[in-house]
Amino acid sequence: MSQNNVSVFALGGLHEVGKNMYAIETVNSIVVIDCGNKFPDESLLGIDLIIPDITYLEENKEKVKALIVTHGHEDHIGGIPYFLKKLNVPVYATRFTLGLIELKLREHKIIRETELNEINSESHVKLPDMSIEFFKVNHSIPDCLGIVFHTKEGNIVHTGDFKFDLTPANDERSDIHRMADIGKQGVLLLLSESTNAERPGLTPSEQMVGEHMVEAFRKAKRKVVVSTFASNINRVQQVIEAAIKTDRKLALLGRSMINVVDVAMERGYLDVPEGMLIEADQINQLDPEKVAVLCTGSQGEPMAALSRLSSGNFRGVEIIAEDTVIMAAGPIPGNERNVTKIVDNLFALGAKVIYGSGSATGMHVSGHGYQEDLKLMLTLMKPKFFVPIHGEYRMLHLHRMLAESVGIEEGHSFILNNGDVVDINAAIARHTRKVQTGNTYIDGIGVGDVGDIVLRDRKQLSEDGMLVTVLTMSKSDKKLISNPDTITRGFVYVRDNEELLKHVNRIISRAVSDIGGKNRGQWNAIKQEIKKSVGQYVFKHTKRKPMVLPIIIEV
Repeated sequence: MSQNNVSVFALGGLHEVGKNMYAIETVNSIVVIDCGNKFPDESLLGIDLIIPDITYLEENKEKVKALIVTHGHEDHIGGIPYFLKKLNVPVYATRFTLGLIELKLREHKIIRETELNEINSESHVKLPDMSIEFFKVNHSIPDCLGIVFHTKEGNIVHTGDFKFDLTPANDERSDIHRMADIGKQGVLLLLSESTNAERPGLTPSEQMVGEHMVEAFRKAKRKVVVSTFASNINRVQQVIEAAIKTDRKLALLGRSMINVVDVAMERGYLDVPEGMLIEADQINQLDPEKVAVLCTGSQGEPMAALSRLSSGNFRGVEIIAEDTVIMAAGPIPGNERNVTKIVDNLFALGAKVIYGSGSATGMHVSGHGYQEDLKLMLTLMKPKFFVPIHGEYRMLHLHRMLAESVGIEEGHSFILNNGDVVDINAAIARHTRKVQTGNTYIDGIGVGDVGDIVLRDRKQLSEDGMLVTVLTMSKSDKKLISNPDTITRGFVYVRDNEELLKHVNRIISRAVSDIGGKNRGQWNAIKQEIKKSVGQYVFKHTKRKPMVLPIIIEV
C-alpha cells in the first residue's frame, strides 16, 4: 500500500439479503461499517444465524480502529456480539441504535468490556489518517446516518439505507442540504444501497400508512392484531396512534417487540400514553373491540408470535372469527411461503386478514429508496466513482445503469462480489483484488465450527437417513465374532424391510472376510469397504443414499 493508498472492502451484503459489512482501509487504519447477520434458508440445516467471515480483519487486527453502525436493523447489527468477541474495538452509533446493540451485548454478557460511543449527524471522529463525519438519512427505523470518510485520496461516502420521505412519520427528514454540500466538496467514491433499484418512481411516504391504519382500526368489529418488524418504530407509533383514536388498549407480544419498544420508550422515540399498554393476560378481560395487539412474526418465523397465534399455540391469547389481522410489512424475498402459510391459517380461523403488497393494502411502505430516490442521491453527491451495495446482482446492475443515466462515466462503476476490493491511488479507483470472505455459521454456541462437510452430512441425513452397522471383532485374529447388527434411522421401516437388512448384513460379513490378511487389522480399510459395498447395494435396490456408519468393537 502506497503512502496515500485507500482501499474499500466488500465483506458482506452483496448479492444477498443480510449480513452487511464493508470496510475502509488507509495506511494506518481500518474502519468497519456495519456488522449484520442473515437468517439461514432451508438448505442450512440446524444453522441459527449467518455472519460475515472476518478473517482479513483478524489478520490485520492492529489496524482495526472502529466499528461504525449506520442504523439498528438486524442485517446491520446482528453480528456485532460475535465480531466484538474477536475484535474488541470501539463502536460508534446513534442513541437508538446503541440501545438495540446494548440489548445484544447484555445477552452475550460482553457489555462491560465494550466501548460504546454515541454519535449523531453533527459528530466528528478523527483517526491518524482519516476523519469521519455523518449526515442524517430517513429510513424505516429512527436515527439513521450516512457516513463521509475524509481521506488523503478524497472523500468516500457510504449512504447507509435510505429513502427521501418529505413527510416522515417521525419528522426525521433526510438532510438534503448537507448532502448537497458534501457533493460540492467533491465525492471520489460513493457506496449507495440498491434494494429497490427495480422499482420506478419515488418511495411512498410513511404518512400514507398511518391514515390506512386508523381506517382499518375503525372498521374492525373485534380485536385488531398488527404484525410488523419490531424495529420499525415509525410503524409502531402509527399503531399506537390508531389505538388511541379508536379507544383501544394495546398489548405487545413477542420478546423482540417488547424489548425494542422498551428501548424506544426509555430513550424518547415512542410516545405512549400512560396506562395504554396492557399485559397479554389482560387481553381476554376486556371487550374485544377495546383491544389491539402488536406482535412480531410478519416474516412467517415459525416461533414468532403471529405464527403461534395462527396455529392456536399462544397460551392465553387466541384469534377467533371476525378478529382483524393486519400484516404491516412486506415479506423479505425467500419468506413468501412461510407468510402465505400463516395467512391461510388465519383465514381458516375466520379472521379478516389484510395482507399483500403495501401498494394494495396501504399498510406498508418500503424504507428503501426507489429509482428516483437513488438518482437524487447520485445527483446530490456527484461522485467520480460509484459502487452499488446492499442488494442482489440484478439490483446492483440496475443501480449502475441509473448512475450512468445521471452522468457517472461508463467504466467508473464497480459491481463487486463479497471479498472484492477497490483500491484508490492518485484519485483513481480500480477493482484490483480479493480477500478471504464468506459465511460464518452460528449453530447454538458454536461460531464457525460448522462447515460445508458438516452441512453436507446433515443434508444427506435429512434426505435419506442413516444406516449404522455394529461389528464385534476378535482382537487377536481380527475376525467377526458374531453377525453384524444393523440399525436404521430415517432410511427404511425395519419391519417392512427385514430381507433387505439381512442381505445388507451378509454383504458386510462378506466384505470383512474378503479383505486380505495385511489389511485385516486396519479398521479404516474395513470401514471403507463396508461403506462402498453397502452403499452400492442399497442404492441399487432402493435408489437411496443413506449415510452408512460402521462401528467396530474389539473384544
